[in-house]
Amino acid sequence: MSDVVESLPAGPRWPRAVQTVLFLRARHRFGPRWRARYGDTFTVQLAAGRTVVAVTRPEDIREVFAGRPSVFRAGEGNGILAPVMGEHSVLILDEDEHLRARKRLMPAFNGAALRGYAGMMTELAEEAAAKWPIGRPIAVHQPMNAVTLEIILRVVFGLSEGERLARLRPLITKVTSIGPVSVLGWTNPRLARYWPWSRDVANLRAADELLYAEIRDRRGQPGLAERGDVLSRLLAADPDAPEAELRDHMMTLLLAGHETTATALAWSFHELARHPDVQRRAQAAADTGDEDYLQAVAKEAMRLRPVIYSVARRLTEPTLVRGHLLPKGTVVTPSIGLVQQDPDHHPDPAVFRPERFIGGQPEAGTWIPFGGGVRRCLGAGFSLQEAAAVLRAVLTRYDLEPVGAPEPAKSRNITLVPAKGARVIARPRSTG
Repeated sequence: MSDVVESLPAGPRWPRAVQTVLFLRARHRFGPRWRARYGDTFTVQLAAGRTVVAVTRPEDIREVFAGRPSVFRAGEGNGILAPVMGEHSVLILDEDEHLRARKRLMPAFNGAALRGYAGMMTELAEEAAAKWPIGRPIAVHQPMNAVTLEIILRVVFGLSEGERLARLRPLITKVTSIGPVSVLGWTNPRLARYWPWSRDVANLRAADELLYAEIRDRRGQPGLAERGDVLSRLLAADPDAPEAELRDHMMTLLLAGHETTATALAWSFHELARHPDVQRRAQAAADTGDEDYLQAVAKEAMRLRPVIYSVARRLTEPTLVRGHLLPKGTVVTPSIGLVQQDPDHHPDPAVFRPERFIGGQPEAGTWIPFGGGVRRCLGAGFSLQEAAAVLRAVLTRYDLEPVGAPEPAKSRNITLVPAKGARVIARPRSTG
């Protein structure tokens, strides 16, 4: 490698400010153009001297996910999230600290825990589905956010009602409901003095106050070892765990544990309403309890309509990737959106076809909504079980019809959501 000269793949040559805006607001529209023009590995230059190299081939993606954690640092790659998630977040930590945090949280998402959550998920999904309006348009993204937030609140805190929880619900929604411009404020504290960033900071601080109050109250309660919620599990395992560390774990689970699944569900209903044949098969699966097919619906929605367009790894030393010796500090981003739309790996990639996920799984590195390697999302199984519960509750009740043309994706914080909220019309199931 000593004979290899550091180099970057080709990429757009626009000013960094322009590339930054496009990357934050419209990478799902410009990524395919950049790949077509510059190849399957390309460079985007962002503000503050940040250099991003996108990789789109499965073999390169697998190499990045399998790379040494000391070199491919996901926590540093996720640095933009640190002001919200906190420095102790499993998304922000690297190497041994990350593994320790992951080990602490894993019991809350293993098979036994998931089976324990099934009844609660079903109950809350049924309650939410029963409230859908009949015969008029509903933007389903909002109720999906509400039900997945309620489920994760129960899992994280083990609570259903109370003043503190009632105050926390809208604050978590406000923290997540920000646009790409607001995301810039996460990395520039000077902006916090000005609106809208000052509003975002105030919402986050108010949520933090409630989280810290719940942590302090819970620490003194008896019988924590018998409770199944995440906070009680963590306190039972380590009664002296620092409040800041517990807060960061709670905030990470609350933010990452509901919005991505809610958006995947919104896209699922958006697509089902526009594909009657698939909807009928999904309804049959809901009627018979075929969870595999219901999960396949969610998986296909995640493939066709990725909620997160790419993940990030920051290099701690010069590293050879796709024939380029990338400089230290480069952020390598496996592109979820581009690889999942590649016809070489997903025939007819624009077609909504859940059967892709029945009887087998796609090639490694070609379907990566939960990331990969040692950083694969802890809550992947939780998310898919939850999605199946919500799909079952809705599809056993309603026939879904589309409203208007298919909706494009738009950027919200770091996610891609339906531009009009995934509008559908629900009618009582026909008997014919």
